[in-house]
Amino acid sequence: MRLTRATVAAEHERVRGDDRVVALVNETRDRLGEAFGVEVGHVTPEQYRAEVDAVFADGDTAVNVAALCGLLRTLDVEGDYPGFVVDELLGRELAGTIAASKGRAYALIAEATFHYADIHTHGANAENAGVDDLTAALAAGFQTRLPGWPWTETESPFGV
Repeated sequence: MRLTRATVAAEHERVRGDDRVVALVNETRDRLGEAFGVEVGHVTPEQYRAEVDAVFADGDTAVNVAALCGLLRTLDVEGDYPGFVVDELLGRELAGTIAASKGRAYALIAEATFHYADIHTHGANAENAGVDDLTAALAAGFQTRLPGWPWTETESPFGV
């Protein structure tokens, strides 16, 4: 894999235009909201695209996000199961990298959410084994960054 400014820009456009991610963000938020007994706001395509732009505006983050996306997009392992660990690792890292600018706690939440989103995307994209993990990672990372969770809308009661 060779990363250049042009390949990062191309990845930005692919991620920005992937409408499957917005649908999975909202499905994941609905499922998590139900599991935790909270109402979580849905994300619009415009909010998602603006947040993609924000992530890719930071060059250091953009190159890493582009690399992880490229690896997942092309990852396929004969029989799939032997590659299970590597696509999970890359997906978790991508979700955490996307959310990390909001802080380490957000990165950890995104990594955990990746696994939750991933179980609902397995086999959803037939291109190869890593594509469903890519979609789940994008959904987990961006849904963590975007507003809509009640606990992110107020100040922490633990600040001293």
